[in-house]
Amino acid sequence: MKPEMLRKKLLGWYAIHRRPLPWRTTSDPFAIWVSEVMLQQTQVATVIPYYHRFIDRFPTPARLAAADIQEVLKLWEGLGYYSRARNLHRAAEVVTARFNGTVPDDPEAFRSLPGVGDYIAAAVLSIAFGRVFPVVDGNVKRVLSRLLEMDTPVNKSGSHKVFSKPAMDLICPKQPADFNQAIMELGALVCRPKTPDCENCPLSDLCLANRHHTTTDYPKRNAARKIPHRHMAIAVIRKKGKMLVVQRPMDGFLGGLWEFPAIPTGDGPTDRKGFEPMMAQETGLTIAVERRLTGIRHAYTHFTLTGDVYLCRHLAGRVRLRSAPRHRWVTLRSLRRLPLHKANHKFLDALEAALCP
Repeated sequence: MKPEMLRKKLLGWYAIHRRPLPWRTTSDPFAIWVSEVMLQQTQVATVIPYYHRFIDRFPTPARLAAADIQEVLKLWEGLGYYSRARNLHRAAEVVTARFNGTVPDDPEAFRSLPGVGDYIAAAVLSIAFGRVFPVVDGNVKRVLSRLLEMDTPVNKSGSHKVFSKPAMDLICPKQPADFNQAIMELGALVCRPKTPDCENCPLSDLCLANRHHTTTDYPKRNAARKIPHRHMAIAVIRKKGKMLVVQRPMDGFLGGLWEFPAIPTGDGPTDRKGFEPMMAQETGLTIAVERRLTGIRHAYTHFTLTGDVYLCRHLAGRVRLRSAPRHRWVTLRSLRRLPLHKANHKFLDALEAALCP
């Protein structure tokens, strides 16, 4: 395969079929960086409104660095993978302090920033600064797998390094930004996971999988592990018109977000006699369960969750949390101003209906 022929075909297709995405209308390295962070493991349609709100509020690294992390998490609320927001905030602080608020174009300096891994480094350095670094994301792996009939499983640990070599061999050194975006666009629009549109692919005559009729055999994947399931009991503890919420540890899963106190209950719901003393251990409060409010279901990347939500009344005691760093007593109105994760959002309407009939 001649790289020159592939580059010409791919870049010609991209010039016609590229989507008019908002981060493609700017040359601002910070805006491009924000978009690439948001696009990790998140669909374009989901990202667009978040991107607009984020850039409107934080147009520069300095503005982001000066913001409270709670405001940042609130703007990110619902986008998921919250470590991306925390790392971006920390990275903005470093850029402001060490680089006078300017995103560094030096690969070593940029790569040293919090949250900047192989993909983010390659994407930002190539798109914003024209550096010849190939991007290797899920779309690119899929295209390369079919194009070259690569047998390396795309979800195998270390596969990034395997796919980086052919990506580097193929990248257009004169147009690295357009090439990287073009091959990702091809994977998103044409070389799709289950229904590739080979008839309209600009690389169909160069693709080994298309030539050998093995398109459905690629990309190779290792068998996925069974996703574990958890069940939680969630307490809405009320005291004098306010409710208790707790903050998750900043550096852990869903770090920095707020939620109602919850305890794991094994394979299913626990009874009232078991729940009340367990919640007392968790919060330091003596409570009485008034009734079950509702149930929720939610799926995270690495586990699924079901939960029973209970309306509870505070009887006695002061808050002494076992596993959360901070707490607040909040009204329903102030609750909605806090960054909450999706599992808690799933019962807010039922809670409002119960409290404001």
